[in-house]
Amino acid sequence: MSRKPKRGYYVRGQFVAEGSEMDLELKRQAKGDTDTSKTDLKRESEALQQLGQELLTLRAGLLDPLDLPERLLEALKEYKRITDFEGGRRQMQYIGKLMRKLDDEEVAAIRTALQVQRDGSAAEIALLHQAEHWRDRLIDADTHDAALSEWLTQYPDTDTQQLRALVRQARKDAEAAAKQPAGAAPRQARSYRELFQLVKGQLLTMEDGA
Repeated sequence: MSRKPKRGYYVRGQFVAEGSEMDLELKRQAKGDTDTSKTDLKRESEALQQLGQELLTLRAGLLDPLDLPERLLEALKEYKRITDFEGGRRQMQYIGKLMRKLDDEEVAAIRTALQVQRDGSAAEIALLHQAEHWRDRLIDADTHDAALSEWLTQYPDTDTQQLRALVRQARKDAEAAAKQPAGAAPRQARSYRELFQLVKGQLLTMEDGA
C-alpha cells in the first residue's frame, strides 16, 4: 500500500513535516517562546515514547491497518527480542525517536486503536462476570427457579431442554462436591463448565445482535 506524502514545508531547502520536532520548534521561535520550547519538546517526546511502549501491546488485528512506517514496525519487533535491560532501554529510546517522526493523523490513529483495544478488553471481562453471575444464580437452590424463569424471558432463543438439563446436572454435581471429605481438592464438574459456556454464548449472541 503506497503511503500518502507527509504534509509540511521547506526551510532553507530542508523539508519540515507538520507536527515534527523541527516544526514545533520553528513555531515556538516565531512566537518568541524559546525559553519554554525545550521543556515542551521534552514532555512531548516522553509522551510519544510512552505511546510507543503501549504500541507494543496492540494486537495484530488493530496494528496492521495503521500502515505505520516499516522502520517503526521493525523496531517494535526488535524490542520484543531484546532480553537485557540496557538494550531494551536504548531500543525504546529509538522507538521514541521514530514515534516523533509520525504525523498527527498517525499518532491519533494509534491512540484510537489502543482505546478500541482497551474498551474491547473491558467489555470481554464484563461479559465473563455477567455469565458467571447467571450461572451461579441458575445453580443456587435459593435463586434457581426465579433465575431460570427470568433467563428464559430475557433470552427466549435459548435451547430450553439443554439449559434445564445442564442446570439440573450442575446442581447435582455441586451437591456431590459439597459432600467431599474436608481437604479434598475441589474440582469443577463438566456440567458446571458447559453451563457457563452456554450462558456466555447466549449473552454474546444477544450482544452482537443488539
